[in-house]
Amino acid sequence: MKLSITQIEKDQLLKELALANIGFQKKYPGDKPDRQPVHTVYGGANLFKSDTAVKMGEVALRNLKTYAPNFVILARALQLKGHEHLPHSEKEIEKLTSKLDSMQESERKNEVSWLSYSVYNKIIKKLNSEPVEDFRIDFEDGFGNRPDAEEDNTAVNAANELAIGMKNKTISPFIGIRIKPFTEDLKHRGVRTLDIFLSTLLDKTGGILPSNFVVMLPKVTIPEQVITMVKLLEIIEKQYSLEPLSLKMETMVEATQIIMDDEGRNPLMKIIRASGGRLIAAHFGTYDYTASCGITAKYQTMAHPVCDFAHHMTKVALAGTGIFLADGATNIMPIGPHRGENLSFEQLAENRESVYNAWKIGYGHTMHSLINGFYQGWDLNPAQLPMRYAATYNFFLGSYAEAAFRLKAFVDRAAISTLTGDIFDDAATGQGLLNFFLKAMNCGAITEEEALVTGLTLDEIRSRSFYRILEGRRKKQG
Repeated sequence: MKLSITQIEKDQLLKELALANIGFQKKYPGDKPDRQPVHTVYGGANLFKSDTAVKMGEVALRNLKTYAPNFVILARALQLKGHEHLPHSEKEIEKLTSKLDSMQESERKNEVSWLSYSVYNKIIKKLNSEPVEDFRIDFEDGFGNRPDAEEDNTAVNAANELAIGMKNKTISPFIGIRIKPFTEDLKHRGVRTLDIFLSTLLDKTGGILPSNFVVMLPKVTIPEQVITMVKLLEIIEKQYSLEPLSLKMETMVEATQIIMDDEGRNPLMKIIRASGGRLIAAHFGTYDYTASCGITAKYQTMAHPVCDFAHHMTKVALAGTGIFLADGATNIMPIGPHRGENLSFEQLAENRESVYNAWKIGYGHTMHSLINGFYQGWDLNPAQLPMRYAATYNFFLGSYAEAAFRLKAFVDRAAISTLTGDIFDDAATGQGLLNFFLKAMNCGAITEEEALVTGLTLDEIRSRSFYRILEGRRKKQG
């Protein structure tokens, strides 16, 4: 057979293409294998203590037990799947709970009450073991504009409390600070707080940072603000002999200009590149963003269409980069209007109605975020934590059986393809199904062992790549 292209010509062309392909892969390496927290709790720096995460868990658990002392009440409040089939009397609820408690997990999954029972008990377990996954010591909106001396003192106190928490192991597994933005009005205050906080912390700990520590820079609109932050962090790293890139940062998507610049382009990738590898996450600021769109206060909610537009633009700009994306916060708190003891029947009823309404709103917002591919969001109050986990666990457990069946069928079909020598050209679908289980395990909705029903081995699951799974099976069968 006669060929028109010589081997030398082909090699040269493919070498040039390889350079372009490799360059593209560096820009879009895909999702990171690192754990992503399901939420970030923002709390005023003046209120932060070494055991804040522990105390928040206690408050969250007390709130849940007060308004949903059993899984049936929670299921009804949130209208979880199958809630209409659950018993009403306290005696029947106790009987059902006792029955479910005595069953093996495989047996429970055949019960109509399995989902609501599992969601409730996983929330209880989470609030007892790791109530807060990520905490941001906030010197911006959660702290406000105060005299310089007060912010200086707060920065020192918060850093000292963090050092104590590190020693006592009472801090959340992910933690960081949010400073004021590098706008012209606030840049000096932002830099000063950053310097005081990190210097105090590193002096106290002997140059050791908490695990998964990050600095949040809010209201970013231009790459130069990120570049300035990078240079500041480099100075601190050198002064304390830290490894390069030890200090990570995040940005916030909370202005229209970070979605579209003055040239009509989305500048998010420029902002990410300006960080030189330090920027690991982009968080959405619901209320600043809606305000920048001219939305009045009454309608500034996570459900507003302008938020979905910003989410989609952010997804399009940063998909495949490995940057974690986080949605914003619900500002309706599940706290009853009446406080104290000896409340009347009417006051107790009003408290329940208020809390259940806030639960539904928070639960709905989190479910909306999850459905749209945002697996992390903000929480502002410990009473919001139960609904964060309720939505997260329901999202994954509610689709677990279907996803397991689909992925197992997909794996089996892939195995047939590799045996026949066919090219399996739909690995992206397989990766999407695999990602479901990776994220479900990440948040604690399911265990690694429960993912084995997919037909994958633990080693294959841990590879986090459907393409690698196919390659591994192809080699074994070859």
